[in-house]
Amino acid sequence: MSKKWKRHNLKLQRFEQRICPKKYKIIAGIDEAGRGPLAGPVVAAAVVLKNKTFASKIADSKLLAPLARERAFIEIMQKANVGIGIVDNSVIDKENILQATVIAINKALDDLNMQPEYLLIDGKFEKNKFPFLYKTVIKGDSLCFSIACASIVAKVIRDSLMAYYATVYPQYGLNKNKGYGTKEHIFSIRKFGITPIHRKSFKPDIMSRRYTIKEYNQPLSGGD
Repeated sequence: MSKKWKRHNLKLQRFEQRICPKKYKIIAGIDEAGRGPLAGPVVAAAVVLKNKTFASKIADSKLLAPLARERAFIEIMQKANVGIGIVDNSVIDKENILQATVIAINKALDDLNMQPEYLLIDGKFEKNKFPFLYKTVIKGDSLCFSIACASIVAKVIRDSLMAYYATVYPQYGLNKNKGYGTKEHIFSIRKFGITPIHRKSFKPDIMSRRYTIKEYNQPLSGGD
């Protein structure tokens, strides 16, 4: 790893030290992947680091190349206690995506093999949503080391699920779009209809019915 990335990792760790109450030693970083897609689950990860000396680049998962993200994931799994929470599209449709994300985070906390003393959570959540003391951090996956680790874990796990779904539903390009509303994905929905993993509550004008070939060939208004 370059000196630049070593400095970057240290910067994230120092930020985390500044915002955490010093009396707490067992800190869980928490993030999710998959709030915005049209298909697939939302996945949350809770990461309690045992060792913060990393050879890999640790950053917002969206900013890492796939190979760098996979390498970081392997190292995180070796150097942390990790909990995973997965909530599928049926719960998202029933509860809404925000509540489904809260459920996924609580599942990830339940999946940890230890109890954290304090949580650092990416984004913004209301008080009393989780069973431990916590601080929310806007853009925490870019600022905070433990949250960035959770971001990487959540994305790698979710991407692997979408790669599997791509073999079940090959018409939708899920291995590439990961369920997000790309033009190609929307065209596939228009042509083939939705699958059991699509979120019916998302973009109902797109999801509600199959389109005719004539409609399928029409350009999308506004893009995606």
